[in-house]
Amino acid sequence: MSRRIYLDFNASTPIAPEAIEAMRPFLTDHYGNPSSLHWAGMPAKDAVEKARGQVAGLLGCDPTEVVFTSGGSESNNHAIKGVFFANRNRGDHIVTTAVEHPATIKPCRFLETLGAKVTVLPVDRYGMVDPEDVRKAITPKTILITVMHANNEVGTIEPIPEIAAIAREAGISFHTDAAQTVGKISTDVEEPGVDLLSVAGHKVYAPKGIGALYIREGTKVEPFVHGAGHEAGRRAGTENVLLAVALGAACEAARRWIGMPQVKNLRDRFWDGLRGLFGEKVTLNGHPTARLPNTLNVNFVGRVGAEVLATLPGVAASTGSACHAGSVTLSPVLAAMGVPPEEGMGAVRFSLGRTTTWEELEEVLGYLDDGSSM
Repeated sequence: MSRRIYLDFNASTPIAPEAIEAMRPFLTDHYGNPSSLHWAGMPAKDAVEKARGQVAGLLGCDPTEVVFTSGGSESNNHAIKGVFFANRNRGDHIVTTAVEHPATIKPCRFLETLGAKVTVLPVDRYGMVDPEDVRKAITPKTILITVMHANNEVGTIEPIPEIAAIAREAGISFHTDAAQTVGKISTDVEEPGVDLLSVAGHKVYAPKGIGALYIREGTKVEPFVHGAGHEAGRRAGTENVLLAVALGAACEAARRWIGMPQVKNLRDRFWDGLRGLFGEKVTLNGHPTARLPNTLNVNFVGRVGAEVLATLPGVAASTGSACHAGSVTLSPVLAAMGVPPEEGMGAVRFSLGRTTTWEELEEVLGYLDDGSSM
């Protein structure tokens, strides 16, 4: 490869220029504790609250419903464990799906050791859960439904509004992991009517180590970190002012990118190019239309994804299979979708971003076309 090409934006994004600029004063001048009511603390407090409002602006909620966290994993843990511990008098049953991120699945498994009952619903061949399966899974003891907004591997967008309506009708809290959707498609919390929504900063062009959790007013959630009364008593620990202002600025900038039509056009053009090169020897994972605009997960049939990537040394992308002692194991997501092993072993995820160009994608196609990798 003549240059490095980054096609792994679902894994992490570069920091937006707006976020970098927002952080600069807090690297040198504004070092006070935002809980201190004096000249050094007040600028920090004001900055945190401005950032909270910027996150709320992207989510379409009240700023008081936004809690800053250390990232998407903490937000998911806070939502899932918080609802469980705050509602044990009402029930102990949680409903989720087989394609969730480990930051959702593992907290559920942990809660099972404390007596929780967890129903893991199947998905179809596109990675989509059936809302009617959610309805049928509800019991009198169900206290939480948690379904991701869109899958990080294949990009399939789940039917969140339909599931939210079912949860609301049953009086059950509904959480969605929106790490992959914030800044890409609409995450206005009033559209689907979710009660809790997780944000991961480094997926939305903010730094790593910062995130947010939307908690609808009136939703009972036990604090994830106990201590002093930070974040209106919902998360103890002095706020990370530097990263909070970065997330706020990144969320404000992201409002211009909702839908990502230019990125989607590049993705679709790249997919057409792959099909032109390989025909039936390349297949699509995920829903053909209800899919993140930047995500293309494909199977190079008859190949191993890691081997394909190894022949593209300048390209940063991800694979959906793992090699162990000569055997190939599909990711839990592809396995849950029923992707045939002979196809799924060749899975590669190309995830595009704001800075991706057609020249970069054309270069990847050209390298694949020379026959050295296929």
